[in-house]
Amino acid sequence: MSRPAVFLDRDGVINRAIMRGGTPHPPATLAQCEVLPGVAEALGALKAHGYSRVVVTNQPDVARGISSRELVDSIHARLASELDIDAILTCFHDDADACECRKPKPGLLLRAARGLGIDLGSSFMVGDRRQDLEAGRRAGCRTFWVDSGESALRDVECDFRVSSLFEASRIILGQAILR
Repeated sequence: MSRPAVFLDRDGVINRAIMRGGTPHPPATLAQCEVLPGVAEALGALKAHGYSRVVVTNQPDVARGISSRELVDSIHARLASELDIDAILTCFHDDADACECRKPKPGLLLRAARGLGIDLGSSFMVGDRRQDLEAGRRAGCRTFWVDSGESALRDVECDFRVSSLFEASRIILGQAILR
């Protein structure tokens, strides 16, 4: 039996993205990894209502030599120990690698669906970038754009526009009640 999931981008949705030169970046150290307000509560509520919670994240700085795999793994270990997450799936490739797992391709979501028994048609993708939402759409999920106000994107195609994962969880849970 498959169940619904909420797929989550990492930086900017789960933890604070580090702004450099007006562009969001992943934390450069474990100490910079700050879980955003309301994330733990949102994940707990989603779990209580039967949703799998799966982080799907592009981390191309590893392929670019800017970050280490060890740092990414340590950030994920910390997030997994502090938050109620079922899985964290990571693409370490850069655009030139043309892999199937790098968002906007839906490979990470499809892999999670197979491995965790997820019904993509009743699932959601929550992200703060265009490629997150495109991956969700391609996988057959409804999409939430987390507009933190720091992004210059205003023409993002999404089902819902929210300011946080907490707000997205309230809408998701309201949708679940309506079914």
